[in-house]
Amino acid sequence: MGFIRRQEEQLVIRFLVWKYQRMNLRVPALSELQHQASKFVDEAHRIARKTGRNVVSIIKEMIEDLKK
Repeated sequence: MGFIRRQEEQLVIRFLVWKYQRMNLRVPALSELQHQASKFVDEAHRIARKTGRNVVSIIKEMIEDLKK
């Protein structure tokens, strides 16, 4: 796994922890957060390839949609 990919996953983990805390939900274990982050980053890259958008902005939108 490359440096950028690891940084993207760490960013998603921070976003997820913040979102769970903001919603007053129990924060899952680190292994579960890493699994979720990997899925988020994969999906964001897939969307970015199709649309040409920025991966980080896609990730932020996906995290916002988490509360639905």
